[in-house]
Formats: sequence, C-alpha cells, structure tokens
Amino acid sequence: MSMKNKIATVFGGTGFVGRQIVRELAARGVAVKVATRVPERAYFLKLDGSVGQIVPVACDYSDEQSVARAVKDSDYVVNCIGVLFERKRGDFKRAHKDIPAIIAKACEEEGVQRFVHISIPNIENDASRYASTKYEGEKAVQKAFPKVSILRPSVVFGPDDDFFNKFAELMRFLPVLPLIGGGKTKFQPVYV
Repeated sequence: MSMKNKIATVFGGTGFVGRQIVRELAARGVAVKVATRVPERAYFLKLDGSVGQIVPVACDYSDEQSVARAVKDSDYVVNCIGVLFERKRGDFKRAHKDIPAIIAKACEEEGVQRFVHISIPNIENDASRYASTKYEGEKAVQKAFPKVSILRPSVVFGPDDDFFNKFAELMRFLPVLPLIGGGKTKFQPVYV
C-alpha cells in the first residue's frame, strides 16, 4: 500500500517513540502533522523531511475542537502520548485515558482511515495506577473508534533511549549491576 500523498497526525511526536514514527512516516512520503502543546519544541523534526513535509501544529490535547483541528484531513493518526510518572494525581488518567478518548472520537468524526494507539503489554491483570489507566484508555479508544489498532510494545530501545543507555552508562562506573526482580523479571525489548 502506497503511503505517498497521505497525511498523518502524530500525537506525542516529540517523545522517544513518537519521533521515530514521524521520521519513518516522512521517509515513506507521508505529510506529517506533529500535534503538540508547544510547536517550537517539535521544530527539530522538520529536518527529517522535505520542506513543509513535517509540520508542528499547536494542540490543546484536552480540547475536543483543538484535537479535531489537528486530526482534520488526516488519513492516519498515531497516538504516542504517555507519561511514566505522575507529577500530580490524575496525570495518568488524563494522559492514558481522557486524551486518547478525545483523539479517538475526533478520528471517528473526521473519517480517519487508520488510528494506531500505543499502549503497554500485560495490563489486564496489573493493579498499578499506571497500567490500569492504560487499560481504561484502550477500552475508551475502542469504544470511540472500534477499528483502532492497539500496539503493546514492551521496553522500546534504540538511539537516545532512556532505558538501555542508562544501564550502559551505569556499567561504565559500577563494577556490578543489580538484578531487577532478583533476576526473574522478564521482558521482550523492541527496537524502535
């Protein structure tokens, strides 16, 4: 399927996974709108496409009209928004459930062909607030946009990641590294 002459909107496009998605879409000839609260923070992505191919657009994620404007005329939408830590109570719910539901609703109303939502694995039985809000977000997205494609990658690594590169940095200075979970923790890393 040719993606040339298509338009995609990426939410969370300045994050680690999001910026890789923006770059890949641009490499495939897609015009990319990076929906962001502060467009100036996404200017660095413009270098990854042809002139005018990657365009940061201002978006208030909590405002339905603002999200609808960002999604308008898009063939594809990808939601990479997520937070790993709550600065204040409610951040997880807002980022993982409320905002994705608003994006999914806009996708349905604007006739988007494909909506991809990035989540996490093994959330059905995880009682943590982080995982439970991710799961609630998946359900909200499925309700608003039934044809959604939900991806559940494990630890994502690659250039500039904050996970493996942090361990590599620690290994330079520490003689040993602790075994997470007593060495019983399992995960399947995914290269970005």
